[in-house]
Amino acid sequence: MSGADPRPVLVTGGAGFIGCNIADRLAREGRSVIIYDSLARPGVERNLAWLEERHGGRIVPLIADIRDEARLAHSVRSASAVFHMAAQVAVTTSLDNPRADFEVNALGTFSLLEAARRCASPPPVIFASTNKVYGGLEDLDFALDGDAYVPVAPDIAAHGIGENRPLDFHTPYGCSKGAADQYVLDYGRSFGVPTAVLRMSCIYGQCQMGTEDQGWVAHFLIRAIEGRAITLYGDGCQVRDILDVGDAVDAYVGLLRNIDRVRGRAFNLGGGVENAVSLREILGFIGEHLGRPLSTELSDWRAGDQRYFVADTRALREAIPLRAAKPWRQGVADLAGWLVANRPAPAPHIYLAEQAL
Repeated sequence: MSGADPRPVLVTGGAGFIGCNIADRLAREGRSVIIYDSLARPGVERNLAWLEERHGGRIVPLIADIRDEARLAHSVRSASAVFHMAAQVAVTTSLDNPRADFEVNALGTFSLLEAARRCASPPPVIFASTNKVYGGLEDLDFALDGDAYVPVAPDIAAHGIGENRPLDFHTPYGCSKGAADQYVLDYGRSFGVPTAVLRMSCIYGQCQMGTEDQGWVAHFLIRAIEGRAITLYGDGCQVRDILDVGDAVDAYVGLLRNIDRVRGRAFNLGGGVENAVSLREILGFIGEHLGRPLSTELSDWRAGDQRYFVADTRALREAIPLRAAKPWRQGVADLAGWLVANRPAPAPHIYLAEQAL
């Protein structure tokens, strides 16, 4: 990433969890950053205030919807590079309102790419995709090993799911993000826009105010810290490779710095086999860390929930220099400390409603 270009970097969804961490990194490096965000997700205005307090005039807020084509195009034309993080992020919401999910994730990305294509010199576009593009992995066999599903296939057990895995979109969310993923790659092929894609596993860390639908590591911690029950959908033996947001930001910034070498490619981004952990194992660690038992309850499996997903990150690590990922126990403990110090106080009526159940 050249420091010679004085134009700002555009981060769509820049007040969101990962977006604000990318913006913080860029501003610390001396870059000006346009934060393009509708502030629709509750709590993200706190992230924007945090960025402005830390970096002052380097943060240029633009409160706008990704579906506003004119404002989006103007922002893209003024940018030296784009991190496209804005999205509808929950599978459950996509099932409730698939049209809005499509308009934000697929059409919003298409509009951004069109704006980039029309620039005299198209800016690099780094896109936040998802491991949901690989579907439910129903053709793979898994065995229960204690409280965790493990793949029967030795190569997947050793390395995780690679980018050669066939795409298989499930749920409206999977379809909208998958379509956007493919459009981003094809605008690199068809129109020469310098693009790259990161298909993310579970990212966690500072500035994440997780909910039941998205950001489950932070959600588990918030519920546990407040002494509230945690619902496990399915059996809780689902395995994910979790990655601290600082390591995720390294990958995003690394792709931009090496865009001439990685353009046109999609990479899996996650904690890898070293940071693969089941939901039950996470809860066990949280209870130990907080020094008290947790209250949990089971509910039915949710649509699109994979029993196992661990990213094979070898292609990404071969493409750009990356440090070893933060060990998950250290990262979860760090996030617990951040949440104790920074989470907003829960509304009293929430406790009253739960006590009545």
